[in-house]
Amino acid sequence: MSHVGVPRGTVRKRRTLALLTTGVLTIPVLAGCSSGDEEAPRGVAQDIAPTARQAVADGSTVNWAIDALPATFNAFQADADSATTRVTEALLPTLFPMDKAGQPRLNPDYLESAKVIEREPKQVVLYKLNQQAVWSDGREIGAPDFVAQWRALRGKDSAFWTARNSGYERIEKIERGADDLQVRVTFSKPYGDWRSLFSPLYPKEITGSPETFNDGARTTLKNTAGPFVLRGVSKADGTVTLARNPRWWGDKAKLDTLVFRAVAPKDRTKALTDGTVDVADVDPSTADRITLARRDRGGNGQPLTHGPGADVSPAAALYSYAVAHGSDEKAAEAEQAARAKNRKAVLAYAAEQKALRDFAVRKSLEPAYTQLALNGESGPLADDRVRRAVARALDREELARTVLGPLGLPAKPLGSHLALAGQPGYADGSGALGEQNEKEARALLADAGWTRGGALQQPKDTKAGSEAEKKGEKAGEDGADADTGEEKKTTGGAEKKDAEKTDKDADKDAEKTDKDAEKDEGKADKASRDEEDSAASRDEGLYIVGEDDKPAALAPAATGTSAVPALAPARHAAFQSAALLRQAAAVLGEDGAVAAQDKHPGGAAGAYAPAGTPAPAPAAAKGQLGKDGKALTLRFVLPSGPGSQSLRTVGDKIAAMLEKIGIGTEITKVPDESYFKDHIASGVYDLALYSWPASAYPATDGRPIYAKPEPATDGSLLVEQNYTRVGTDHIDQLFDRAAGELDEKAARDLMKQADARIWAAAGSIPLYQRPQLVAVDKKLANVGAFGFAAPRYQDIGFKNRQAAGSSADRKK
Repeated sequence: MSHVGVPRGTVRKRRTLALLTTGVLTIPVLAGCSSGDEEAPRGVAQDIAPTARQAVADGSTVNWAIDALPATFNAFQADADSATTRVTEALLPTLFPMDKAGQPRLNPDYLESAKVIEREPKQVVLYKLNQQAVWSDGREIGAPDFVAQWRALRGKDSAFWTARNSGYERIEKIERGADDLQVRVTFSKPYGDWRSLFSPLYPKEITGSPETFNDGARTTLKNTAGPFVLRGVSKADGTVTLARNPRWWGDKAKLDTLVFRAVAPKDRTKALTDGTVDVADVDPSTADRITLARRDRGGNGQPLTHGPGADVSPAAALYSYAVAHGSDEKAAEAEQAARAKNRKAVLAYAAEQKALRDFAVRKSLEPAYTQLALNGESGPLADDRVRRAVARALDREELARTVLGPLGLPAKPLGSHLALAGQPGYADGSGALGEQNEKEARALLADAGWTRGGALQQPKDTKAGSEAEKKGEKAGEDGADADTGEEKKTTGGAEKKDAEKTDKDADKDAEKTDKDAEKDEGKADKASRDEEDSAASRDEGLYIVGEDDKPAALAPAATGTSAVPALAPARHAAFQSAALLRQAAAVLGEDGAVAAQDKHPGGAAGAYAPAGTPAPAPAAAKGQLGKDGKALTLRFVLPSGPGSQSLRTVGDKIAAMLEKIGIGTEITKVPDESYFKDHIASGVYDLALYSWPASAYPATDGRPIYAKPEPATDGSLLVEQNYTRVGTDHIDQLFDRAAGELDEKAARDLMKQADARIWAAAGSIPLYQRPQLVAVDKKLANVGAFGFAAPRYQDIGFKNRQAAGSSADRKK
């Protein structure tokens, strides 16, 4: 099941980052720093019920759930997605698939050998093809296929609509070797990731012309070279059907047919219970139901202790019975209808649980990781000290436990942007940033000028009756959003303080701000109420002052201010409310007592939260930091779909951690379909959670993700895939050097250096490797949670003695 926040396709690229040092925190020497032991941790093993081929039956059909039909069968186009990858893996040659450890391994079905045979004066790679390898039309796989793919992807012919050309632009020429089964590739400059090329390999009939490349391969693949061939696509049924390839020269596919069926994540449980699919990625709630179904197998007909009605207490059940059989006919009729509806739900749930007993949950860690992205283009996060303060406030171990702990998976936070635990190049580089430390996080913020009480102060260069104030009033009269203009000016033109303060000075500042906070908190409500109010304010997000459906008896004062409602965060509205009440008390002269009409409808419009919402305490009372009259509040964008609950849970925990150091958050939940395009890629966020896939080729695939943004001619930024907008020339250079390094150890060392500098810039904070939960018919072998490794589709099938009665056979 795809996860919200994962960019379409699997291409990844990256860039650089400066060695940052301030008086508050000095970054260690960045040579691939490790925060712990140097021994690389082991990855989590795949869970696929491995079974020898002789123990797997021939024949039958497997239905495999995918999120949607592939947008295209051309893996090199911009809209290629996870379904494209899943289908093409079974149809086309992958010369170096990833193994269990996340390393590329030569595929003997297509290659006898492939190696660098010359380094000087130019790099030359010689491919020796498997002499049995043929396309489904009977033609040998050979040099013409390599040449056609190179010409389509090298980037010199704009008629080919390609999303990437990494590595192909470094090829100078491709020639036939000593015979038709040898392909000689000469590079114009060294390329260490040469194994990433020509996978998948398309036949020359597709890559040979722009027409077939751009359009022909989108909807069909007539010529393939895998254990399966494409039999057909049905948009009506939402299926892609593969059949056994009669010309396949390798191990014969165990299945007759393999059907990829489009099933939305929210519909996976129903699809499993009604026999529509045999294999499906599922969320934790569905996985829990399968576990419970297996546990309840020996229940001897006892009622289930979970599901609809399971939480009804005996007293509530007795009361329901009494009402349903009572003298009040109207109430009895309603209660009887409710009880009948509940009985129907209980029976349906029990039937589903019975069907789920036939499935097992196979789990591992997905080759992808979830990160907290900090948008450094503008606003408070344009200051590296604020970004690092955010990072130092996070308890990444707690966040990893939140997601992975309940699933029984290792809950260790990820220590690298460029490799996952278990891969040869993995090293924990988080030491370049530092461990969680709230005191140092506060010191970083103090050094950046964010202090308690700063939200109540006017900008230092603003005086009473100044031109700035008059301009602000004029903007208000015109209906302009003066605050927004000021924010743009402040965030866009603010200069970072020189790194002059020492760690000791910063610590003193932190202690002073802590004491100030204690005084402020003494003036606020009780701490427990504060916490509740803060959580409520995060849930409320933004609302429009004066448009909360409350009567407003007070008209705007005739002072030239506009009566147009202002858009304000709930916490700011609460502060306005407190200020207005204090002013009223001073006018009344009643020892702070305020008239009832000032507390209730008829007061200042919008000076209180909507009905039923506890008003948050003022920023100053809460200990929230500010500067020049503005509170330190970050926009936190999260997806709202049912499959994104874990992201929202993690987001809430991050917000609570940031609140402890005085940073406020305004959480905005947006539809899944617009989350990435309209917010992440567009840069409309301060904080966000999304994921990147792992790669065996970090120098190539990682570079665009961390590439230093470059200004475009229209004044915008060209960010490639670096949606945090944080990067430096130095990191770019490390990626370039690693890509051209033919010594694997030297290339890994360069990647560790790059990773340390990415950590130090604090634009992207890796949190945890994502869980992989796959519901599989328990009779199926060699399929499930594959981890790093690519599936061997020809080995998937039903175990011998059980295959005859399989659900797939019954469907046939």
